[in-house]
Amino acid sequence: GAAGGGAAGGGAAGAGETLALDGGLLTAGMIDLQLNGAVGVDFADADADGWRRVAAHVAAHGTTAFCPTFITAPVESQRAAIAATAVAMGALGAGAGAADAERGAGDAKRGALDAERGADAPVALPLGAHLEGPFLSPLRPGAHDPALLREPSAAALDALLDGADLSALAIVTLAPELPGAAAAIARLTAAGVTVSLGHSEATAAATAAAARQGARLVTHLFNAQRAFSHREPGLPARALVDELLVSGLIADLQHVAPDAVRLAFAAAPGRIALVSDAVAAAGMAPGPFRIGNVEAFARADGPPTLADGTLAGSALHLDEAVRNAVALGIDRATALTAATAVPAAALGDASRGELAAGRRADLVWWDDELHVRAVWIGGRRIDLPAPAAASGAGRSAPPV
Repeated sequence: GAAGGGAAGGGAAGAGETLALDGGLLTAGMIDLQLNGAVGVDFADADADGWRRVAAHVAAHGTTAFCPTFITAPVESQRAAIAATAVAMGALGAGAGAADAERGAGDAKRGALDAERGADAPVALPLGAHLEGPFLSPLRPGAHDPALLREPSAAALDALLDGADLSALAIVTLAPELPGAAAAIARLTAAGVTVSLGHSEATAAATAAAARQGARLVTHLFNAQRAFSHREPGLPARALVDELLVSGLIADLQHVAPDAVRLAFAAAPGRIALVSDAVAAAGMAPGPFRIGNVEAFARADGPPTLADGTLAGSALHLDEAVRNAVALGIDRATALTAATAVPAAALGDASRGELAAGRRADLVWWDDELHVRAVWIGGRRIDLPAPAAASGAGRSAPPV
């Protein structure tokens, strides 16, 4: 498919630029549905410079759009996260072109911010916040603070959403078995927010019901979910067989073992979206950092963890995830599509994800080993730091 890359030799045009590619593959830019931060920056407390640093860092790895992700926090913090995302969507989109004019009611405000800033160097663009919580199961909190978890009652939704800029809210992850979840799924879906299922003890039946109610995504398949059993398949198995659901998958080969990655792609063709779930540890040296209000540790020998060893996001980049999948025998076009067309479709974003007339000129040029050679965002080539192609934090990690 187009998203999987065409043979090189055509042109990739920037503003007044024609370039003949001398090898490799040209694909649409990658879209990360779950990105908490990078290079020591957590979106939960990032200033304008921090947002731009993360957006520039992931762009150098071929991610041209992303959903900034915020783990469970007090409701005031979650509301502030939506507001900060709205501002960043305007500030980072400066000079990005008219193709982003679909975002709805927030456009006028963000357009004014664009005009103030002028045409800054292009960076990856935020597509709306991903709130991973607080409506999660206390039985599957992962790195989230159990004391802050809530049931998705009407009052809790009111506190979170009333007066918020919903054009800056893309995804909400919730556990579908919680009381009030069905009504919450209906309300969020009606507001144009994509509902994702995760951090959950849901049965297969509860998962299927949530999909019928409007849920369309699964957050980090296999992780923080009821384990598969042949008598009660649970959320993971239902996600793989339910045609309504697209599953995010962290292919660092540590969150999910190689055979489970192969199983996911084999069982759900066209419905696996590679995600990074990267936190501030991505691109930083080993040491302490924070994800939301939780202290964690970046490690040289594996993914970041809490003090008790619980996994706390990843240090993965999406280009590494693609290479990992291909190294496991996944077809190149399939792996690349899982980072481009599949996440775009899951968000209902018809402007991204494929090389096609009318789509945004968000492009990645890969070499034959699937390292990033060049990136264009909105048709504008970015400066690519030399270390980006050589980074390999996710390539040789042993399974756990």
